[in-house]
Amino acid sequence: MIVFVIKRLLQAIFVMLIVTLIAFFLFQFIGDPVSQMLGQEASEADREALRHSLGLDRSLWEQYLSFVGNALHGDFGLSLRQGAPVSDLLKEKMPATMELAFFSAMVATLLGIPLGVYVALKRNSIFAKWLMGLSLLGLSLPTFLIGILLILVFSVWLGWLPSYGRGETVSFGWWTSGLLTKDGLVHIILPAATLAVFQIALVMRLVRGEMLEVLRTDYIKFARARGISQRSIYFKHALKNTLLPVITIIGLQLGGIIAFSIVTETVFQWPGMGLLFIQAVQFADIPVMAAYLCLISFIFVVVNLIVDLLYVAVDPRLKVEGTV
Repeated sequence: MIVFVIKRLLQAIFVMLIVTLIAFFLFQFIGDPVSQMLGQEASEADREALRHSLGLDRSLWEQYLSFVGNALHGDFGLSLRQGAPVSDLLKEKMPATMELAFFSAMVATLLGIPLGVYVALKRNSIFAKWLMGLSLLGLSLPTFLIGILLILVFSVWLGWLPSYGRGETVSFGWWTSGLLTKDGLVHIILPAATLAVFQIALVMRLVRGEMLEVLRTDYIKFARARGISQRSIYFKHALKNTLLPVITIIGLQLGGIIAFSIVTETVFQWPGMGLLFIQAVQFADIPVMAAYLCLISFIFVVVNLIVDLLYVAVDPRLKVEGTV
């Protein structure tokens, strides 16, 4: 297990170096931050002075090495748009994004797995067929359209839920949470539902497919022949063997929710990292964009490592077979 973790950590370091390299050099071609900060009428002397203070007069490789060295210490430089440390901006916006992502993933897991088991066991019922039709719709509709439809129905027509913002929050040091206040809970419902629709449909269809496949295996037939109860067969044997692909999808989708919550945060004006990234792109704020991409990549790497470790917990045969 230790060797496996070390290998994964080395792979993670290599991936992060590649990501930082791509992010840094890619964003160099997005606008001129000096022009954005000073405007078109600034003198050439002012431009050169600002370029020198930002370190933009050095070679790209020198800037990149400086960026990596500072990033290892949590320093991503100053935002060209706000003039504040990028790490402070990300720290301020991270709680909103992480709270939204984990809340959405929890809802998708708690609903997707039971619904998947139901449509697998009751696949010929009318309700199961209706659920499968809705899941196909949930996979087909783009996220921004789902968000707009939810706002139209629950905010405009019915007036039940707010359509933007995070609501009232509670602070725990630098971390803030809206889940502990009534106003915060009300505000998170629509954006969380928007992100969860696709995840619920995906998990439900995956569990259904894996469940049906497992129920056709020989050991399930032998279990029935031994007189084991249907409930034990379904939930103790069959469901457990469907968890490996489900864990993979849920883990990867959690990283995807965090990374691609940009659209949802923009639609609902959710004050998270996604909205910060959109504003940075509009202003060519290279330090914010590069730091955001590196942070999202790091989250993906950590999630993948956790998923790999959960494989062994769910299926000890992997350890015996030497895959880890």
